Amino acid sequence: MTRLAYDTDLTDAQWKILEPLIAEAKPGGRPRTLDMREVLNAIFYLVANGIKWRAMPHDLPKWQSVYTYFRDWEADNTWERLNSTLRTMVRIEAGRNAQPSAGSVDSQSVKTARGGEEIGFDGGKKVKGRKRTILVDTMGLLLGVCVHSAGRSDPAGMILLATFWAWLWQCLQVIWIDSTFAGKDFIAKIEQHFGWKLEHLKRSDEKPGFAVIPKRWVVERTYSWFGPYRRLSKDYEFLPTTSEMMLFAAMVHLMVRRLEPKTHTG
Repeated sequence: MTRLAYDTDLTDAQWKILEPLIAEAKPGGRPRTLDMREVLNAIFYLVANGIKWRAMPHDLPKWQSVYTYFRDWEADNTWERLNSTLRTMVRIEAGRNAQPSAGSVDSQSVKTARGGEEIGFDGGKKVKGRKRTILVDTMGLLLGVCVHSAGRSDPAGMILLATFWAWLWQCLQVIWIDSTFAGKDFIAKIEQHFGWKLEHLKRSDEKPGFAVIPKRWVVERTYSWFGPYRRLSKDYEFLPTTSEMMLFAAMVHLMVRRLEPKTHTG
């Protein structure tokens, strides 16, 4: 890399982790000429700085090429595979089992910046846009995500999440939820149809005002991790599936930096 580095760029050690996880070019057709490290650098720059695709800096690959790889990696599950592999590495490094046994679910409503699919109004939060329903492990690492209309209720959003992700996470012995998911009939329905056992973590009535709920704070922390990624401050995507990939991309960037922290000198 001959250009000046951006703060979001992968270090040599971080690229060493990701390089084996990027599929080789498909046989036939034109040979690959783009540097895959630079493609990832461009995507991480976009997600972190909240720029438009067409505003990609000139010293990074052309936005059209970067966008094509971003969408191709959505289609072939590369983003999910990167997330899964890095999550396992982070858990093992932390002394945890490779696969989680417990998780937590929560939702977050965000405004949309333009039109697109699955946009609605969240009457409780007074937000017109989309809702991100995520499942995380006890470390706050992303297990699954479903982006949908903000007009969809939290229970309906969780049913969507379970529809896409329950088959993969049958290893979870318990999933912690808050009061928005806590109806007895709903909890029974989720266990019957998807095999997930939900546990409602109740807030103590003894302490007035805000209080951190044990085991539930990890999912709130995950949303806070996404905060510095400006592309996630609103939902700028036309398709909700693209929004999901943006969350996966941010989590990949977070985890590879956790595995190989960036050192600052001078």
